[in-house]
Parts: sequence; C-alpha cells; structure tokens
Amino acid sequence: MTTATPTANTPSTLDLDRQLCHSVYSCANALVRAYRPLLDPLNLTYPQYLVMLSLWQEDGISIKQLGAHTRFDSGTLTPILKRLESKGLLRREASKQDERQKRVTLSEAGQALRQQAEQIPERLTCSYRFELDKARQLKRLAEELHAVLEAGPED
Repeated sequence: MTTATPTANTPSTLDLDRQLCHSVYSCANALVRAYRPLLDPLNLTYPQYLVMLSLWQEDGISIKQLGAHTRFDSGTLTPILKRLESKGLLRREASKQDERQKRVTLSEAGQALRQQAEQIPERLTCSYRFELDKARQLKRLAEELHAVLEAGPED
C-alpha cells in the first residue's frame, strides 16, 4: 500500500505556514531585533535586559529565584550574570542565611541604569503602534501556552 503525497494544493500538517512554533519563534526573533537599538545605548543584550528587569523588580534574590523569574536555566543564566558583573552592574555574593546559596545584588551602577531603561517599553510600543489591548491579549496567551508546555503532555 502506498501513501499519498500531498500536492501543492493539498494542505499538510507539516506545512511550515501552519506551524504555531514557527510563528512564535519568528515573532520572538523580530521582537529581540526591535529591542536591539533601544538596548545598545545601555550596553545590554536582550537576555541581560531581562535579568536587569527582574533585579529592578526585586533586588537581592537568590540565583535560583532569578532563574525561575527569568525562566533561564543555570547554563544560560551563569554567563549572563558573569558578564553583567564584569560590567559592574551587579554582585554575586554568598547568602548570609545559607552560604551555599548565591544572592544577586545590583550595584549602584546597576540601580542607576534603571533610570535610562525606564523609557524603553514605551519607546518600543510607540515605535510599532501595536494596540495595547492586543498586546495584553498576546501576553496572556503566551503565558497560557508557556504554562501548558511546562506542565508537560497529558497522560
């Protein structure tokens, strides 16, 4: 028995244009590219910016907490922290409660950088004129998708 090969006119589940993963991946890459000119003056990459956003939200947290908040695994987070530390934006120190744990604390320079970064979200939003309601809906859907994927496949 032979299987029919889809023709150009027959949609297939393998058509690239039908793949959610492709749309999300392409969108994420385009978004990172859109941030680049806004982050260059701060001398930050997009992943470094995410770490700084997390620390501006809550400073002095453990590396484990920072990884959970940014959703970076330790193999990704460690080099980012080393780079930000070499730039003088943060310090990694042993926790006073448990010396096996490392805490991440912003330096004065890291705290001061926040003021420069304050205008980035608005500048990005204004530059691309994406409706705020649609942006909120997309954020909510992306968070739902993340939660489903993190939960793993159903039995």
